[in-house]
Amino acid sequence: MFSDPIFIIALLSVSTLIGFWIYKVLTDTLSDQMQQTLYTLGFLSALLGIYRIFVNAGDLGVVLLLGSIICLIILIAGFVMKNDLLTTTGKGWFLPVFFIFILRTFMYEPYQIPSGSMIPGLQVGDFILVNKHSYGLKVNRIGRPFALASDPEYGDVVVFIPPHVNVPYIKRLIGKPGDTIRYVNKKLYINGSPIDQELISLNGTETLLQETFLDFKRTIRLQGGSASYPEEFSVPADQYFVMGDNRDNSSDSRYWGFVPRENFMGTGELIWMTWECWTCLPTFSRTGFID
Repeated sequence: MFSDPIFIIALLSVSTLIGFWIYKVLTDTLSDQMQQTLYTLGFLSALLGIYRIFVNAGDLGVVLLLGSIICLIILIAGFVMKNDLLTTTGKGWFLPVFFIFILRTFMYEPYQIPSGSMIPGLQVGDFILVNKHSYGLKVNRIGRPFALASDPEYGDVVVFIPPHVNVPYIKRLIGKPGDTIRYVNKKLYINGSPIDQELISLNGTETLLQETFLDFKRTIRLQGGSASYPEEFSVPADQYFVMGDNRDNSSDSRYWGFVPRENFMGTGELIWMTWECWTCLPTFSRTGFID
């Protein structure tokens, strides 16, 4: 995001316009027409910056932090200079922007399921809440937590940034650092021990199984025949192995590698709405906690 020149230009434009607006307010030379012009230019610059954030799958947490700092500067300038317009504007913007920053960065972030890789538990179009403090507190979604750090556990439904693309993925955590993962004939082995599987249903080419490992149970989906090419993976230090519950239709660690510890954003915790397509009506029939 910060390597995108268009985003940097938009950010500098917004900052410059705000600085110029503060100067005009303090010198009492801000006319109504000039204020409207500054608002329009600021809105267009901010709109361009937000567009580039979504194009680059950027992190809104950092942007919200910058916005909070700018609003706080306006508020402080108003108090110091005893200027009612700056004080009112800073107070009106700082509190909601800072609240959204805290909520989205350290507590919960909304996320829409984009693919069927976690069927049957998560369907395409499910809107979920990601618990952002599951593995510690951090501002940027990639990086080490600065407080309350903890490591992902077996069976967690994890949201992370994969090593090959800057877009959040959601999968099931299967292997920790030092583990050996084998996937043979669609059966999973962790450190040589097979994961228990019980048949739930068989419908044509679709098979639903319940997998049990330690105290974790999850429903997985298999399709097609029973044979698969034997695969073995040794998980390096500070890396993790993830797979989708829809085993035959999931792009995961079997194909693009391991997930670094600092790339975990949190855990999928709650389905709060399902919206399958733009022409469909949203539904709340699947609302509930994620297993």
